[in-house]
Amino acid sequence: MNPRVAVLGTGRMGTALARRLATTGVEVVVWNRTRSRAEAVGAGTVVGSPAEAVATVDVVLTSLTGPDAVRAAFGGSNGALAGARGQSFVEMSTAGPDVHEELAPLVAKTGSTLVDAPVIGAPPTVLEGAALIIAGGDRVDVERVRPVLERFGELRHVGPFGSGARLKLVANSALGAVVLIAAELETAGKLAGLDAGAVFDVLTRFVPSLAVRRAGYLQDRHQPTLFALRDLRKDLDLALSVFHRVDAHVPITALVREWVDEAAAADADLDISAVIRRYAQNAGLRAT
Repeated sequence: MNPRVAVLGTGRMGTALARRLATTGVEVVVWNRTRSRAEAVGAGTVVGSPAEAVATVDVVLTSLTGPDAVRAAFGGSNGALAGARGQSFVEMSTAGPDVHEELAPLVAKTGSTLVDAPVIGAPPTVLEGAALIIAGGDRVDVERVRPVLERFGELRHVGPFGSGARLKLVANSALGAVVLIAAELETAGKLAGLDAGAVFDVLTRFVPSLAVRRAGYLQDRHQPTLFALRDLRKDLDLALSVFHRVDAHVPITALVREWVDEAAAADADLDISAVIRRYAQNAGLRAT
């Protein structure tokens, strides 16, 4: 028997999660702070509050923009905690481990469980059921939600509670470095007289995941946005906070954050491939 699942937050990733569940036969309840965005998902039953969504389901997935949005969705008289009564909560936002530590005892008081399980992969990958889900938490709690999470792709239990959130920050820090070095070398290759397409093809041999951003690097087309520059900047801030707290030496990550911040100042809502615009401008080249 399929569990009934709530998806709180219908941004790009939340929408993909809800649609994937619906296509695999799961009954879905969706909520978003802006109701029209929940209605635009085109899957599941739209409700007016997190409490209403949680009260009628077995599993709750949250996919929100950051720690403040997570706190807002869980707290208050109409928040998720107000409707909790022994459900399995899966926090899938890239919100950092601190907010998860705040939530854990509050969720436990309701008799519910909490797992942190961010997604590695873009929304189209989730829709194909080919993402990687990295889960932190008690093994029994992770296994309880496995039938739901494996609908999105591979589920990997990566350690105790909070491990998924920290590993996602490592992953997105690596992604930031990859998109920047690709932009740098694409521009350098063009200045050296190489064909831009040939350079990009070589780069994708080393990093195949770059291929989905071909139009961005070669044609200056950075929409539809798979992962916005503003969100990468937020994730790098969260990552550096964690890394500095443990005295990790991360000068490259700090530099990546600086360059992403400059790119986001001009193109915050565009896909992260838009970092190439800064290199093109510095080189006096057209981005195309």
